[in-house]
Amino acid sequence: MARSRRARVDDVHELASGMPHVTVVHGSSGNPVYQVGGRSFVFFRTPRPDAKDPETGERYADVIVFWVESESDKIALVQDDSTPFFTTAHFDGHPSVLLRASRIGELGRDELAEIVQDAWLAQASKRRRDTWLAEHGG
Repeated sequence: MARSRRARVDDVHELASGMPHVTVVHGSSGNPVYQVGGRSFVFFRTPRPDAKDPETGERYADVIVFWVESESDKIALVQDDSTPFFTTAHFDGHPSVLLRASRIGELGRDELAEIVQDAWLAQASKRRRDTWLAEHGG
């Protein structure tokens, strides 16, 4: 099977907003936060001191946060050297992974779609999750 085209930041917006029952709120800096049932599942993070360039110390201004189902899912993503996902101490114990927008092209669009869908599933209500999975053969 051929790999899908490289993912783009626009794909995050398209995929997240395309999931059912999604609302978009904006953080204090205008950054988009995608929510299902009032629970965030993907958001564009403002620069923070815990995510910075190790050489220059400059804070990353392009971090996207994706919820995951479990700690084991998180570990699998961040420890896999073939993925651009990472975490920081600030997110210890938090069911999410981080991705710099500048590295999103390391993922195929299909891979990104799966990450966004899994993030939505991790935060959706049981009823919404079950309905979506039934409709999508999950």
